[in-house]
Amino acid sequence: MTVSGAHSKQAGRPARRRLVTMLFAALAAAAPLGAAAARDSVLIPGGEFVPLFGAAAGSTTVHVAPFRIDVDPVTNAEFFAFTLAHTEWTPGRVDTRLANRQYLSHWTTAGGAAPHPTAEQGDRPVTNISWHAADAFCQYQGGLLPSVFQWEFAAAASRTSPDARKDPAVIGQILAWYSRPFRPEDLQSVGRGPANFYGVRDLHRLVWEWTDDFDSLRFTGAGDRGEADAGARICGAGAFGAQGVEDYAAFMRFALRSSLQSEYTAASLGFRCAYGLATQGGPADGGSAGAPTLPAFRR
Repeated sequence: MTVSGAHSKQAGRPARRRLVTMLFAALAAAAPLGAAAARDSVLIPGGEFVPLFGAAAGSTTVHVAPFRIDVDPVTNAEFFAFTLAHTEWTPGRVDTRLANRQYLSHWTTAGGAAPHPTAEQGDRPVTNISWHAADAFCQYQGGLLPSVFQWEFAAAASRTSPDARKDPAVIGQILAWYSRPFRPEDLQSVGRGPANFYGVRDLHRLVWEWTDDFDSLRFTGAGDRGEADAGARICGAGAFGAQGVEDYAAFMRFALRSSLQSEYTAASLGFRCAYGLATQGGPADGGSAGAPTLPAFRR
């Protein structure tokens, strides 16, 4: 390719990005869409698992039943399509008890359209998302957010092993990710990371992720189980079993998760969905175009 040809190709990229952004804006002004599109998910076989915390008294293990989980985190484009079908989750319309003021604050209103992602943001993980919004999306897909144990079980795998929690190389990679300062402008598209043993991507590399369990691992400052708080939820982000000195980062992450509230949002916090084997993923209500009823709060 000549220098002039390369320059022409590079110069055309901003134009294409503007075109895609204009398409998002046009969709934002159009009528709501119908049923959700099924997301790629993989089977996690389940089994006995030693969690970081949360096993029953007198036991160190929990049993995780087989389930399916999304291959990739939910993207801005996917969540945008959801807001077209459920306009009550459009930024500016959401009840403040369900999402704080930073909810989807990275989306644009260019052209006077409803808030929408830019072309560059389309295939990146959706962030600045509350637990309630993530839960509503997953219910629309016919699933739920993964439980803490489900998320940890899937995230314990490396590329070649179903349980790599004691592999020094894997631990080093996760600690390296954890130690890097997060900058929203550096967030990459989903699907670029290698799949783990089960076929799941980017559980540790991109963003922290919400989990379904409300208050399941919430403790007081003294370390005892605290009183239930219906607004508290836990997020996953590399929750490896903390059984040695090398697991100190897991304790730090646990402390962060236990401090979250369900309306909380962050530029580094996204999600993916999980499904019981009866649902196999896909739109709610057996794929019908009708939107399911979404509860304001999950008790």
